[in-house]
Amino acid sequence: MSGEAFDELVAAAQRWRAADPDPATRAEIDGVLARRDEAELRELFGAGLEFGTAGIRGPLGPGPNRMNRAVVRRTTAGIARHLLEAVPDAASRGVVVARDARHGSSAFEQEAVATLTAHGVRVHRFDEPVPTPLAVAAVTALGAAAGVVVTASHNPPGDNGMKVVWCDGAQIAPPVDAAIAQAVEAAGDAVPPADTAAAPVEDLGGATGDHRVVRGYVDRCASMVTVPPPCRLRVATTALHGVAGDLLDRVLAAAGHDDVHTVASQRRPDPDFPTVAVPNPEDPAALAELRSLAARVGADVALANDPDGDRLAVAVPEAAGTGWRILTGDEVGAVLLAHLLERTAGVPDRLVVTTVVSSRLAGRMCAAAGVHFRETATGFKWLCRPGLEHPGWHQVLLYEEALGYAVGPGVRDKDGIAAAVVLLDALGHQQTLGRGLPDVLDDLARAHGAFVTSNGSVRTSRERLDAAFAAPRTSLGGRRVVDADRPAADVLRWFLDDDTRVVVRPSGTEPKVKYYCEAVEQVGRDGDVAAARQAAAARLEPVVAEVQGLLGDG
Repeated sequence: MSGEAFDELVAAAQRWRAADPDPATRAEIDGVLARRDEAELRELFGAGLEFGTAGIRGPLGPGPNRMNRAVVRRTTAGIARHLLEAVPDAASRGVVVARDARHGSSAFEQEAVATLTAHGVRVHRFDEPVPTPLAVAAVTALGAAAGVVVTASHNPPGDNGMKVVWCDGAQIAPPVDAAIAQAVEAAGDAVPPADTAAAPVEDLGGATGDHRVVRGYVDRCASMVTVPPPCRLRVATTALHGVAGDLLDRVLAAAGHDDVHTVASQRRPDPDFPTVAVPNPEDPAALAELRSLAARVGADVALANDPDGDRLAVAVPEAAGTGWRILTGDEVGAVLLAHLLERTAGVPDRLVVTTVVSSRLAGRMCAAAGVHFRETATGFKWLCRPGLEHPGWHQVLLYEEALGYAVGPGVRDKDGIAAAVVLLDALGHQQTLGRGLPDVLDDLARAHGAFVTSNGSVRTSRERLDAAFAAPRTSLGGRRVVDADRPAADVLRWFLDDDTRVVVRPSGTEPKVKYYCEAVEQVGRDGDVAAARQAAAARLEPVVAEVQGLLGDG
């Protein structure tokens, strides 16, 4: 780097420091400037966090490329300015503001509230950490112009972020995200100070409170079940040190479940997530204490929410008490879908939406049931679009394989608490028939084929990934490629001559590429589902091995 370029970086850091309201991050910037470390300066001040999954997310620290009070202030100023221009009566309709319990979340929430009110925008604020689904529900319940949730979902402990929900209850998507990004850039340092509040703040309480928004959410979740519950279930749960525990307990009680056991060591919010390597329920290791509790109490099912409560993982007992089977996201989606299709039989114009990386089983189920079915890019900011585009259709389920589910009409974002209620309703119904969730999956395999998936990721370089995307392939794993397409700019799919499908896409946050491989095997006349699954898994092995070699850097 030239001396002039380095001086520009130093000047950028100094300008940022002058506008930073937080003495802690100002002190960190002083240390960076004193060290005059070019790489560190470039990392912190050479770029800024960009809008990604419905907002911004990143590591805590100083500068525009980290999460801190200055970034939250600027981002919220951009949100406020775009809202006042784009949404009628935005100032009086207001913005819902909520937070999880991560490091920095309380200060970031206060910064967001102060910035919104300084712009004359009314705020509806939860006064304690709450799950993201409750905050999203509040946006539509109150007719708010938008929602801002301070959360990093299931990211590592050192991260935080801001999720933005629009007035339609959906995550922001183009062109709104780009417009907000432009407004953030235009706002710069010209943000009114916090003591210039020109709008009121309404207190919404918390998950255990009595505000009508909270009561309405609990009632809606409870209404999703058969009344009374068809079978008394013993349930094991974990909040993974997040904020979903209180609300899940309240919702389950309202739905008639009174035999609920919670992992005590993970029950209360803890931003350090001390008992798990990563607080992600997609990681089987994160469910170790849950499975131990479930086995100890003889639970019928084990449920895990991620730290902000918008995802759901499910485990069920193996046959003959040999352990616990963690269902994949696609398996949970299939169970929910089978149950909901049965419950909504006769409803016209039903709609189900999944993503291009989710199992194709849902599409086969919908075709057999005569249900509208759509596939979208990954993420609920896309999954909700078909429902918004067809308001006359009855939305049954939106789901993605990464443990995200939205159940019922009008729900635009994933909700791991409501999904838990419906999952228990499905299980209770099956138990009255002397069956379990694995029996549902076996029935679906007999009807539509045994769908077996093998998903993962490999570290790679941009060059290696670009080469893989650019080069046409004629075979994978010894099978002929009969078709390929690009359902999105960064997604590539290959279809093989034995009905195997391979999808690859880059990670949005790491130098990795994700792959999703799925084989289908028809169940023989003997009805042996296990044999069909084994055959499909065997066919996948060479395909997965070649995909890993093709994409990975070693």
